[in-house]
Amino acid sequence: MIYPTKIIQERLNELGYDPGPIDGVRGRRTIAAIRQFQTDKGLMVDGIVGPATRGKLFAGAETILLGTEPDRPWYEEARRLMGTKEQPGPGSNPVIEDWAKDLAIPYAGDDVPWCGLFVAHCIGATLPGEELPRGLLRARNWLGFGKECQPSKGCILVFWRDPKASGVGHVGFYAGEDDKGFYVLGGNQSNAVNIKRLSRNQFLGARWPSSAYYGQQEKVLLTPETNAFETALS
Repeated sequence: MIYPTKIIQERLNELGYDPGPIDGVRGRRTIAAIRQFQTDKGLMVDGIVGPATRGKLFAGAETILLGTEPDRPWYEEARRLMGTKEQPGPGSNPVIEDWAKDLAIPYAGDDVPWCGLFVAHCIGATLPGEELPRGLLRARNWLGFGKECQPSKGCILVFWRDPKASGVGHVGFYAGEDDKGFYVLGGNQSNAVNIKRLSRNQFLGARWPSSAYYGQQEKVLLTPETNAFETALS
């Protein structure tokens, strides 16, 4: 059984753990409250509401409505940010600039490619103990992040471009696949956060956060008859 973040926040608050605003956003205060609960209950302290933590957190609680994907909180954050766009003309979208400020990295504005910044924000905001790669704005540097994995829902995918020998690349999150490509939930895709299909021929590697549970993984298989965007976000 899995629970929406807002339900988790409400339960933490009921038990005396302050998750911050009850807003459904898995921010740093919510993560800190989860970690404190895990510490108090003698659980593995990772800030993720997995099976063991859920069992303790909701012991004795009334039945709760099922929610979506707390085991991949970084991917939920990416989904929440769908539709975020660059600011046209002079200036930058302050939302994108704030990602860099929160990560304490220099950033000149959204004219600078920000696919790596988007991934770093989603990971850093939901897994604050996770080590991010050096030079995180460079897409290919994410090949050294976390641990290697097979392409599956929520993992980080890295691609080459312009051409392969250039060292330039793209990075985003796996949302689905078909026989010729991967559907990538990423930033700086046509200047926005959305899902785009990238060729398998450009695929370099898949990575998973070291601090996140890596259990049974989920492939999202798409066909030409499938509404790819709805399936990828289901």
